[in-house]
Amino acid sequence: MAASLAEVERALPADAVRRLQEVGPGGRRLFTSDLSVNEFLLVEEAGFEPLGLVLGSSIYQIGLQTRRWSQSQELERLTQAMYTARELAMSRMEDEAEVLGADGVVGVRLDVNYYEWGRQTAEFIAVGTAVRARDGSSWRTAAGKPFTSDLSGQDFWTLLQSGFAPLGLVLGTCVYHVAHRGLGSALAQTGRAQELPTFTQALYEARERAMTRMEDEAGRLGAEGVVGVQLVERSHLWGSHTIEFLAIGTAVRSLRPDHVIPPPVPVVPMDR
Repeated sequence: MAASLAEVERALPADAVRRLQEVGPGGRRLFTSDLSVNEFLLVEEAGFEPLGLVLGSSIYQIGLQTRRWSQSQELERLTQAMYTARELAMSRMEDEAEVLGADGVVGVRLDVNYYEWGRQTAEFIAVGTAVRARDGSSWRTAAGKPFTSDLSGQDFWTLLQSGFAPLGLVLGTCVYHVAHRGLGSALAQTGRAQELPTFTQALYEARERAMTRMEDEAGRLGAEGVVGVQLVERSHLWGSHTIEFLAIGTAVRSLRPDHVIPPPVPVVPMDR
């Protein structure tokens, strides 16, 4: 069951609610945005008006998990921690968009920051620009929530021109420990040009898990596909042999049942 606007506002910091109310319905018409000038113009051209910069934050203790030095394996507790922390930040950003009466959030960025006062603590931040359709049509998801997208303003305009609409930012993650080589194996392979199948298989499997989880999330939204997919690899605080694989993209749906992608415009060669 969707939360009421009053419940959403109670879950946000008082300063955030005050800021959003000043630029939201009935407030002063001054918006903030992290869109570039070109992105701003193309979002306007697509029929949307920017309402304000929205953000969500979650300071999360990542914790520790034991691992075997010589065994490649997913560290499931760390995987879940990284996923949950991002979801908390995303949901709070969506709550701010809800207060503004937005149809969606474009240009979403997901960042992770670390601070000196917490070795195993990280702040997860989601930031984007809330937008609303000028013609009053609804672009919200089937669950009644604003859509989210990490597409640039240019890509957002192109997506709509192609007959597709964003549904939501989807992600999949996998924290994976890649086994160390034993001393004998390392010595035997020194100076030889060859594939290291143990490492290859471990990294391949970890990426596949992240990709599959992203696709599963898109499937639950009823998406027809995922565009702008990025595969990001980071060691974070765990050392060189433990890596997080993050797959992230924008789930999309077609705007019409009979939608056909238009053919590309032919390029006419210039006379020499």
